[in-house]
Amino acid sequence: MNRISATIITLNEEHNIGDCLASLDFTDEIIVVDSGSTDRTEEICRANPKVRFFSQKWLGYGRQKNRAAELARNDLIFNIDADERVSKELNISMKEADTTTFSAARTARENYFGKRWVRHCGWYPDYTTRLYDRRKCSFSERVVHESLEHDGNVTTLAGNLKHFTYADITDYLQRMNRYSSLAAEEMYKSGATTSPANLMLKPLATFIKMYFIRKGFLEGFLGLVLSLLYAQYTFCKYAKLAELSHATTKGS
Repeated sequence: MNRISATIITLNEEHNIGDCLASLDFTDEIIVVDSGSTDRTEEICRANPKVRFFSQKWLGYGRQKNRAAELARNDLIFNIDADERVSKELNISMKEADTTTFSAARTARENYFGKRWVRHCGWYPDYTTRLYDRRKCSFSERVVHESLEHDGNVTTLAGNLKHFTYADITDYLQRMNRYSSLAAEEMYKSGATTSPANLMLKPLATFIKMYFIRKGFLEGFLGLVLSLLYAQYTFCKYAKLAELSHATTKGS
């Protein structure tokens, strides 16, 4: 059986963390790196005998995940978010995988909006690479939308990772505001610019891609709502980038 350390970064995840931890029985240990929770997250984590709980000032998504991997006792790391769960089939794949044949492994992800598994809009299979050898792989140190950097030797595991993405539209809108700000800051730091055309065309392209090309219309009303919400996210991201650029130009 593979010796795997699971890593989770948390902040006020009392409603998610218990079910997440319960799905990780294939691991030898679970590293939780918390950035200042004020709810019962720490209490729930410390009640699990596999968990090693650490407090860490927020470093950004990529750096925080790399810090968690550094604290692990094993080189084989499985990174999971608190709002995700390992399915029974994926659990078996984790136990049976020949980890000598790859440096990283990806899995399909079931994304849920509320209690509904969304199969279109580009939400499935939504492959994500989470099992990796920390000696060969690490997360990019972006402030948002971090990804695992690897050598290309990646396999695909059977079974899905269940992701309870958003509870409802209110939950989406609250997080969209934060993520669009982080994305705009990341683009601004990289030297990206925008234009009035981007503000009009980029959101439209997002909607067309999700609703028509990725068949969001097959999800009925929810597909329409999601396509419009993501178009709104795209607009906010570029509008905030324009705001940052304008503020800098005005102050110079």
